[in-house]
Amino acid sequence: MEKVRRILVHLSKESAAPHRAQFVQSITGHFTGHLDDQTTVTCSLENNRFILCQGSHERGVPLKRAPFCPIKLLSPSEAASLSPDTLRRGVDVGVAILLQSANQRLLLTRRAHALRIFPNVWVPPGGHVELGEKLLDAGLRELREETGLKLDPEDISSSQLLGLWESVYPPMLSRGLPQRHHIVTYMLLCSNHTHLQLQSCMRPEPAEVSACVWVDAGLVRAIVSAVDGEEKSFHIPADLPQSVSVTEVSPEGELSESTLPMSVFCNRASAEGEDVERVSTGTKYALELWLSIQAASCEKG
Repeated sequence: MEKVRRILVHLSKESAAPHRAQFVQSITGHFTGHLDDQTTVTCSLENNRFILCQGSHERGVPLKRAPFCPIKLLSPSEAASLSPDTLRRGVDVGVAILLQSANQRLLLTRRAHALRIFPNVWVPPGGHVELGEKLLDAGLRELREETGLKLDPEDISSSQLLGLWESVYPPMLSRGLPQRHHIVTYMLLCSNHTHLQLQSCMRPEPAEVSACVWVDAGLVRAIVSAVDGEEKSFHIPADLPQSVSVTEVSPEGELSESTLPMSVFCNRASAEGEDVERVSTGTKYALELWLSIQAASCEKG
């Protein structure tokens, strides 16, 4: 039997024994059918298998895919044309950390230009779950490896699993056949420190991260309003500044303060040609979930 080297997605439906998901199998579609793009599932990490089962709104987490998800739209002939190595991959599991500062800012990082998957795209820190790891431990490790931030338990006031995103690269069939298929788990970690305190401790890894930014709720609302796949025009709210302060990371790891046009963070995914610098579609989904939590907290307050 092939030795397990990666954490892969396994599916269970109607109490059936979990089975390994196939690379060309839509995880969201397994639970919803072909058309719906969101559902609720339960998830667990058992014996190096990430197991997803049908859930309820009362007990479960949201799982979503983009309406243009390539796996959803893949034809039988396109699936048959994928290389045997790609088909054998299965569906990987990743974890991404939405780090919230004590003053309600979230950390986003721009992926290095040389990365093979989603280069130059803004995302939360994250990566693959390694064998034997728990989701939170994997997230904290990736946060440390990518940004240099080492968070101890006393630095974190709370943590929770926000939701799951079915991620495929390239993100649209018009830009090529699928090469990678992931379920990304988005986790919210609330720090006891302000973003300036956290920023002073950051030492980003330049092979992974080319820039960092701390976004507030106003910028987040603008980001999620620029919906990927929609053609209707989007206008940046007049009350937002025209530029955003970011920290650039040089190839040698040196940090410098800079600004980017607000429009960069409101770019949409390109259907053709080279991708543009933008916030990833999955990240926009996670930011929407974060805004919902913020709104619920205000109502309780």
